[in-house]
Amino acid sequence: MRYIKELHEGETIRAIYLCKSKRSAETRNGKPYDNLILQDKTGTLDGKIWDPNSNGIADYDEKDFVEIVGEVTTYNNNLQLNIKQLRRAQEDEYILADYMPTSERDVEEMYKELLEFAEMIKNPYLKQAVEYYFVKDEEFIRKFKNHSAAKSVHHGFCGGLLEHTLSILNLCRYYLAAYDFLSGDLLYAAAMYHDIGKTKELSAFPENDYTDDGQLLGHIIIGVEMLDDAIRTIPGFPPKLASELKHCILAHHGELEYGSPKKPALAEAMALNLADMTDAKMQTMKELFKDKNTTEWIGYNRLFESNLRKSSLS
Repeated sequence: MRYIKELHEGETIRAIYLCKSKRSAETRNGKPYDNLILQDKTGTLDGKIWDPNSNGIADYDEKDFVEIVGEVTTYNNNLQLNIKQLRRAQEDEYILADYMPTSERDVEEMYKELLEFAEMIKNPYLKQAVEYYFVKDEEFIRKFKNHSAAKSVHHGFCGGLLEHTLSILNLCRYYLAAYDFLSGDLLYAAAMYHDIGKTKELSAFPENDYTDDGQLLGHIIIGVEMLDDAIRTIPGFPPKLASELKHCILAHHGELEYGSPKKPALAEAMALNLADMTDAKMQTMKELFKDKNTTEWIGYNRLFESNLRKSSLS
């Protein structure tokens, strides 16, 4: 198995990867070519088939496991694969676990740590709302442990949703220590709930793609619906508290143009937004710099609207 992170410019390889996406396009001269994103558990790699009608290129589709022969090149400071031959791989030729990017942290240890935050919640209504999914719903727990937090950009790997949520909780713990007017119960409950809609917005691996509800509703609306399902099972849940918790979820992206139906109106909602933004951006930086053992500039990044590089001390 040649993992993507082990590849080097100039080598010719024969290996099996997951075809995460496939897009047909044309060069400026009108010549057709295929643009692929190949994936294994160590990351993704752009692939190009400059002659898709060649006898060496068999029929294939997105989400197929494909054996490729190609040359590793560099384009815009990133590795790329020029594919000369391609065929669909048979199921006995690959091990599924080799193609699912996974968290570097132990999932069970992370979930144990997450439940410690749930134990800190003293309000009986918020505690029951958190336990509805994170303690009592075994199917949800299994899915949450293994789900990604994104199709791309940040935490787009198995265990990514759990890792992201735990990072948010740890940032919220700092905010609570620094700003004593915040409600820990509300902030911790909101942090645990803020992205649970992603368990339905995105399909499981290997697809890790948007579902119909993900496209039509999005994880924020789905998350509020899931929260409402939990609240309806809890007798006497205070309506004002329910609205405050829902607001934190609705506002956690901070700005309308970033997908939030509401901008933060509560201090807890603001703290959650800042924690979410901090972790998303820092994790994106981590993934951009991963395996780049250089302080050279890596090029302009659209998300950060800046040319980026590691510091000399990184």
